[in-house]
Amino acid sequence: MSALVKKILTWSALRRRLAAWRRRGARVVFTNGCFDLLHPGHVRYLRAARRLGDVLVVGVNSDASVRRLKGPTRPIVPGAARCEVLAALEMVDAVVLFDQDTPYELIALVQPDVLVKGGDWRPDQIVGADIVRARGGRVRALRFAPGHSTSALVARIRGTGPGPVVDCPSPAGGPPGQVPKKRQGRG
Repeated sequence: MSALVKKILTWSALRRRLAAWRRRGARVVFTNGCFDLLHPGHVRYLRAARRLGDVLVVGVNSDASVRRLKGPTRPIVPGAARCEVLAALEMVDAVVLFDQDTPYELIALVQPDVLVKGGDWRPDQIVGADIVRARGGRVRALRFAPGHSTSALVARIRGTGPGPVVDCPSPAGGPPGQVPKKRQGRG
C-alpha cells in the first residue's frame, strides 16, 4: 500500500488512526474544505494549520456536498483526485471525505485539539467550535493568502475573471514566468 493510500481514510479507519495518535500523545489539528483546484493559498494555509499541532486531518467535501454548496458546475476535480492531491502534501497526515453540508459530524468523530478554518470565518462562526471548546481545545481562523481563491481561478479559466495573479519567483531567479537558460554542455 502506497504512502498516499495510507493517508486517505474512511471514517472507521480514521477513528483507529486517531486512537493510535492519541495513545502517543499527539495534538490533532482538523480543517476542512472543498479544495477543488489546489493553489498556493491552500498550501500555505495547510502548512500553517499543521504547525498548530502534531498531526493534520483534512476533511474534504464530497462531490455531492460541493455541488450543493457551490452549484452544479462544481467541483471541477472529482473527490478521489482532490483527496489524492491533498494526501501528497507532506504537512497532511490524513484525508477523509464527508458527504454532509458541514463537517459537524466529522468533527464530532475527530474531537480535534485544534480546529482551523480560513480567515473568512470568525472563530465564533466556525462549524464544530462548540465541540472543540467543550473539551478544552482551540479554534483558530488563519489569514488568507491574498490573490488566491479557487472561485477566482475558476472565473479566470472560464474567461469571466481578471487575468492571472503570479507571485511565485521563477526558477531562474528573475521575473515570474522566466524560464532558466540551459547551461552549455548539458541537455
